[in-house]
Amino acid sequence: MLAITGGYVITMAGPPLLEGTVLVEGTKIVAVGRDVAPPPGAEVFDARGCVVMPGLVDAHCHVGIIEEVFRQEGDDANETTDPMTPHLRVIDGIDPNDLGFEDALAGGVTTLCITPGSANVIGGEMAVVKAAGATVEEKLVRFPAGLKAALGENPKRVHGREKRAPATRMANAALLRSALVQAAEYLRKRERGEGKEIPDRDLKLEAVARVLQGEVPLRVHAHRADDIVTALRIAREFGVRLVIEHATEGYKVADLLAREGVPVVLGPIITNRPKPEMRAVDIRAAKKLADAGVRFAVMTDHPVVPVQYLGLSAALTVRGGLDEERALASVTIEAARVLDLADRLGSLEPGKDADIVILDRPLFDIRATVDAVFINGRLAYRRQ
Repeated sequence: MLAITGGYVITMAGPPLLEGTVLVEGTKIVAVGRDVAPPPGAEVFDARGCVVMPGLVDAHCHVGIIEEVFRQEGDDANETTDPMTPHLRVIDGIDPNDLGFEDALAGGVTTLCITPGSANVIGGEMAVVKAAGATVEEKLVRFPAGLKAALGENPKRVHGREKRAPATRMANAALLRSALVQAAEYLRKRERGEGKEIPDRDLKLEAVARVLQGEVPLRVHAHRADDIVTALRIAREFGVRLVIEHATEGYKVADLLAREGVPVVLGPIITNRPKPEMRAVDIRAAKKLADAGVRFAVMTDHPVVPVQYLGLSAALTVRGGLDEERALASVTIEAARVLDLADRLGSLEPGKDADIVILDRPLFDIRATVDAVFINGRLAYRRQ
């Protein structure tokens, strides 16, 4: 048993606790409070003078599939030979020894949603992993965690220059819609067909069918407001769960997102205007989404923003007008909710995974340094 004692405990499930204790048994938190006493024989981690908080959750990054120092050899995010690759599984491309996982730990990031890139209209299936573990299987929290799709500039640029579809936004939408139609027909035949009418197994259509069956959300890369509305239109047509990724202009249609109950993974926050569809980037975007009632998490999009700067990314939303509590939630409990993992992650509560970060200062203090990280109750990082 492990007892983390004496720290300023931010639970994300209630008021902070001065000189609180977090008690861990095995991989789970079993008690949190000011009056929790370490049982005899417990290992004690003295957190006096430190901040104790849930491990950060990066809801959209490319750690392990874009290894920034290896260029082409380390880039496995986009299979650009085909604009429709729903059957690709990100777990087959993750390098568990990517330096990005070490960077994540140093930044207090314990959980990452790793996604294929956005060169294709459908890029493949995502995974949620922990930052510690020798293999993908040891790291894995959930697979599949969503089907990655993309609208806007990226697919039309990558494939249009090769003189194949999509070369327009219309083709982006048409290809996505066609895949959903084909998957619906595939499901119908598989479920009702007999004999020769039963189609052969199709890995592409199986992946899309998981979206139609509600097993995973459709997670759509969309920066411009019109692309966001196109994603909403298609999701409405097929009755599928939707998450908008990036949402640079999401604040322009925030009321619509709120009304339809569609969450957003916002970012990257630390950015310039690298392409036309990001010309309206606004540091106040998080505040505007929150004011409209949109649920959102903040991403790094690593390596676009290094994963260790997830906390800094959330801090910049405070500069844009968001209150600190909501900003902190965007990389903890709200990120867990967007990933459908709030029963395990994002707060310090009994029964949840013992993913705990100890810092020398509050996360949003520019001088804050991570002293220690526990993942599943085991020490995964200690500052030297």
